[in-house]
Amino acid sequence: MDRVSSDDPHGALAGKNSEASSHGTRPRGQRVAAALTSAVIILVLATGSGWLALAQAVVFAITALDPRKGPYAYLYRLLILPRLGPPVEREPAAPVRFAQSVGFTFLAVSAAGYLTGLTTLGVVAAAFGLLAAFLNAAFGLCLGCEAYLALRRLTTARSA
Repeated sequence: MDRVSSDDPHGALAGKNSEASSHGTRPRGQRVAAALTSAVIILVLATGSGWLALAQAVVFAITALDPRKGPYAYLYRLLILPRLGPPVEREPAAPVRFAQSVGFTFLAVSAAGYLTGLTTLGVVAAAFGLLAAFLNAAFGLCLGCEAYLALRRLTTARSA
């Protein structure tokens, strides 16, 4: 993904009016959040709990508004960041917010599936969410962020 300090030095991809966007997000923090999300979604799949899927959807909704306000970001700042020190570079917040919105959609659909008895829908939606979270946690590949950047390139190319 494009980084604020290298490919996007002025933070143009991050958006204009958000404090989170102007400062960017911590890549390591996003990977820790993805690992915690993966663990929660594994529990959703193991237990079939629509309520746990709904709780994760709420976490995604909060983080989609501001990546720094989510509970996983708070845990990262409290428990991990003091041991690691500040990041060398930051990522723009807009792709992360978009990715969190996509995660919200998958987990909201999963919760609806489980809670209405459409278990297959719940499992499939949770599995897609797990795939995306795991790729981010394990390899630093944020599928939602990449989709955001691809959409930006497409819309920029069409308007030019």
